[in-house]
Amino acid sequence: MSYDPYRPQATAAAQGTDVDAGLQGFMRSVYNTMSIGLVVTGLVAFSFAQMMMGSEHLAQAVFGTPLKWVVMFAPLAFIMFGFTDGRTRRWPAAKLQMLFYAFAAVMGLSMSSIFLAYSAESIARVFFITAGMFGATSLYGYTTKRNLAGMGGFMMMGLFGLIIAMVVNLFLKSTMMHFITSILGVVIFTGLTAWDTQRLKETYAYGTHMAEANAKIAIMGALSLYLNFVLLFQHLMSLMGSRE
Repeated sequence: MSYDPYRPQATAAAQGTDVDAGLQGFMRSVYNTMSIGLVVTGLVAFSFAQMMMGSEHLAQAVFGTPLKWVVMFAPLAFIMFGFTDGRTRRWPAAKLQMLFYAFAAVMGLSMSSIFLAYSAESIARVFFITAGMFGATSLYGYTTKRNLAGMGGFMMMGLFGLIIAMVVNLFLKSTMMHFITSILGVVIFTGLTAWDTQRLKETYAYGTHMAEANAKIAIMGALSLYLNFVLLFQHLMSLMGSRE
């Protein structure tokens, strides 16, 4: 067999093409799963809000009793006890995907109050603003050559501080603190979107490329981006939403 000086380069180019195609398919799976989760959340939130508007007794039972705290914190409990390391390792990807959609439905119940508190026009407007910000930031995270790990670590520390401040303000009910936490929330979840996107890209690049493993990573990545989108939307609603 004669020596071909161009063969190593051709092989490397072919491998690069395979990786690019695989990465695009992987990220498409992440965004598709996230998008379906957002649709589930929106449909559940709207449907439950319509039920409460049609039944004063139901609205009173949910928001006029301690049940409102259950509805409010159910998504957090779902994250803490649903997506454990052991479960994500043991469960097949298809089962994890159903768990994600169940979580999206629970989040919809928690977010139903948005349809009661804000006008439909402002909800639609803020949703499209959120989608634009999320899309631009995620694209930056995907394309930038800059290492965002440092920024991501800083944003995670900011997230813990934000959670503490929001819990404290549940009791203080300070309008100024609510305004400040809303602005910080927009900054933090915008930054986390870029970091999570880059992290997913790098995870795929250094992964095993086994189908089942990639499917699980895509689902957990969709969960991260979904949370960034939803929480960014909620903080933007606090700043820009028009109340009924």
